[in-house]
Amino acid sequence: MEILRLFDLLPHYLEKYAWKTDALAEKDNGGWKKYSAQEYIDIVNNISYGFLKLGVNKDDKIATITYNRPEWNFLDMAIMQVGAIHVPIYPTVSESDYEYILNHAEIKYLFVAGEELYRKIKHILPNIPSLKSIYTFKNLHGIEHLNELIALGSENKNPSLLEEIKNGIKTEDLATIIYTSGTTGIPKGVMLSHRNIISNFWGVSNIPYFGSEAKALSFLPLCHVYERMLNYMYQYLGFSIYYVQSLATIADNMKEVQPDIMCAVPRVLEKFYDKIIATGRKLKGIKKYIFFWAVSIGKHYRIDGSNTFYYKIKLKIARKLVFSKWKAAFGSNIKIIVSGGASLQPKLAKILWAAGIQVVEGYGLTETSPVITVGNFEPHGIKIGCVGTVLRGVEVKIANDGEILCKGPNIMLGYYKDPEQTKQIIDEQGWFHTGDTGVFEKEGPLRITGRKKELFKTSFGKYIAPQLIEDKFKESSFIDNMIVLGENQKYAAALIVPDFNHLRAWCEHKEIEYTTNEEMINLPRIKNRFLKEVKKYNHFLGSYEQIKKHELLAGEWSQESGELTPTLKLKRNIINKKYKANIDKLFDLNN
Repeated sequence: MEILRLFDLLPHYLEKYAWKTDALAEKDNGGWKKYSAQEYIDIVNNISYGFLKLGVNKDDKIATITYNRPEWNFLDMAIMQVGAIHVPIYPTVSESDYEYILNHAEIKYLFVAGEELYRKIKHILPNIPSLKSIYTFKNLHGIEHLNELIALGSENKNPSLLEEIKNGIKTEDLATIIYTSGTTGIPKGVMLSHRNIISNFWGVSNIPYFGSEAKALSFLPLCHVYERMLNYMYQYLGFSIYYVQSLATIADNMKEVQPDIMCAVPRVLEKFYDKIIATGRKLKGIKKYIFFWAVSIGKHYRIDGSNTFYYKIKLKIARKLVFSKWKAAFGSNIKIIVSGGASLQPKLAKILWAAGIQVVEGYGLTETSPVITVGNFEPHGIKIGCVGTVLRGVEVKIANDGEILCKGPNIMLGYYKDPEQTKQIIDEQGWFHTGDTGVFEKEGPLRITGRKKELFKTSFGKYIAPQLIEDKFKESSFIDNMIVLGENQKYAAALIVPDFNHLRAWCEHKEIEYTTNEEMINLPRIKNRFLKEVKKYNHFLGSYEQIKKHELLAGEWSQESGELTPTLKLKRNIINKKYKANIDKLFDLNN
């Protein structure tokens, strides 16, 4: 059947994959609670009937604040089936963002996962005049439960009315509003139609080379269009979707589920890699030697298969002795990891491919539903350091100033209640201005060269792309995060957040007593070790790009502390304000 609206995935799934008993699954009381295709549809329909009984109308806005779980899918499909608009909100945004989004979208009904998230918002609910009711997935005193809505729908089924409403929904209609956290300013409501997202998951659906027996693991936030779009693709292809309990349990969940595919952001893959390397450092003698011999083999992997015959023999040995254990950590069956949201370190990409874990990088924005380019298994479809080729049905061109422009069925309808901002980013010819700069390699893949707005000029007139420098330095095991600074200054400098787990292990190896992060980063020996690391990575940069001064910070950066977006990008404006004293010190010529 033709899929014109996102909820058309449900009859499509039932028609093609009715035999699946685990269309969706979540960890519950020590086991996996699974939902068949028919159970999935029945629950969705009952929620839709419940909405109709409540009087939900077309274009009403309904919000969800929850971590990944099947209930997210139930509500998502049920909301769209009745012509309402799903507004998913990150569980990690600030109180002020919650209040702004709920009011700006004029939310009628709100669904919150449980007590912890409810506590974050309950005192601002009186400030949301449009809100009629709030539901949770847990039994909270005085708060309605999702099961009550399901029961209401079950008692008031009206299939003919529901079918009539569904038939009246067009593929160009608004399906969802996704508020982007952004790295600056207040959240913007990105309006995406059914057609926007359908064109995107159809565009990437030719990449997996395995069938409906596959399992997908989902842990990135479903409220972000990246994970959400892939979840639709999984359903389109009949994959089972297993939702992890939390990032803390992901390693155990991977071993239990043994997924074939999952998506991640580079920082997650870097953390996995760092843990594996830390394990290798604890080995002794010949085992340690073989471990790091295998890592060195991986660093020279060529994705185009042009490695020598002798290399391939060594790789076969490395895979048997070392990399097979790496793959087991991902669940043994892992075939594809889709990486997006930021650039992946080329060194890490090579090592993962050498280990038999195929990492496919993609690029896009919430406004582009999200994929613009993505790696694929066609000739020249993947190149290390690039973000793949242009998606089927999408056009891309590079402007004279290097900016990446995009046009196609994936481009958003616009920003909610903000036509002026929409006009600024989508020109009269329909080209969406991404704000990123890039170049096409001669083989076809796109290489991102920086963020247009993040480029800054030193007082000597030299342009610096901070993200490229930051990504290079983060290849260091000692560095967890950093920001490069120096606009209108004589040189580039940086604030560096050490990888404290690695630093602790290094101190233990060097027999240095570890006290607190604050004390450790002020030890002369630690400072000298980081100075050595900065000098090492400066060699990869032009003289005007090199980090002349740096300062170590004692606290890690996170979404909760405000320095990172939900996709783990730097909030540069926030960091500049929060660490103004540190930054001033970096550029104090008398210091």
